[in-house]
Amino acid sequence: MSREMMKAVRLHAFGGPEVLVYEDAPMPDLTPGHVRVRVHAVGLNPPDWYLRDGYKTLPPEWRPPHAFPIIPGTDISGVVEAVADDVTGISVGDAVYAMVRFPEGVFGDSKAYAQYVSVPVSDLAVKPAGIDHLHAAGAPMSLLTAWQFMIDLGHDEPNPLQPHKHEPVPLEGRTVLVNGAAGGVGHFAVQIARWKGARVIAVASGRHEALLRELGVDDVIDYRKTAPEDILRDVDLVIDTLGGPTTGRFLRLLKRGGALFPIFPLGFSGADEAGALGVTVSTTQVRSNGAQLAELAHLLDDGTFRVVIDSSYPLADARKAHERAGEGHIQGKIVLTVD
Repeated sequence: MSREMMKAVRLHAFGGPEVLVYEDAPMPDLTPGHVRVRVHAVGLNPPDWYLRDGYKTLPPEWRPPHAFPIIPGTDISGVVEAVADDVTGISVGDAVYAMVRFPEGVFGDSKAYAQYVSVPVSDLAVKPAGIDHLHAAGAPMSLLTAWQFMIDLGHDEPNPLQPHKHEPVPLEGRTVLVNGAAGGVGHFAVQIARWKGARVIAVASGRHEALLRELGVDDVIDYRKTAPEDILRDVDLVIDTLGGPTTGRFLRLLKRGGALFPIFPLGFSGADEAGALGVTVSTTQVRSNGAQLAELAHLLDDGTFRVVIDSSYPLADARKAHERAGEGHIQGKIVLTVD
């Protein structure tokens, strides 16, 4: 008997946005511990284009085996279409959202750019009732990243990025700087810091200032005009959502006992300087966590946290969405809509 088909976006080779192909693909099987979700929207995240490019930024030993074709993506919002026999607490017809199999699905086992996706029930939560699928799909990876860095790690897995466990730091009454504050992780990080009673300084392009003020930041530094490390001192915590080799420039504005959390730590070489300054540098790898998404659903539902949408595209135009991502200066999240 022929297998039922669906529409999906797949990779048959690594490369630029042009390698994203909208085509027929087999429907996912329903296996124990999983639910099959009819996808209504898909949130885009940097790992999507890292995967499309073959994860060239990762050391070769970190790149797991892969086999084409690959369906990329992790973040979905949709409606449960089928439930495995051993799954309880979730029913057909429930509206749900999830970050699917991350990081273990890093080479396309998440399969979110599709009409249907099979989701481990442990990755999934009931969608916030107060927001639509478009906004719910924009939340999982970015919001979980900010939450696990700043509030609750949520797991005891070994840290692949450093020898010690990442530990969030107190926020109430502290001064927190968020670099890349208008982006996916950044716009959630400023809201979490503000919610916890911190003074929040946002670093972003000046075109984002109005939004960042709406989100409650106290000060905005336009990085195109002023380098924050030239004018600030005695900051308690820096969340650098861009990270990479330049993240060490923030060490000089932190007070002794402060902390630098680079979301993307590869390339950082300032460990000795940080030690001399008495600054903690710590990072972690975001992980799927349905229980945390359930907790966060209440904060999204009541408006405590807001999902900002930069732009949306039909699933068939995924390559256009990736082209938009490549332009940079994203305000919030890019989302795909699925018919």
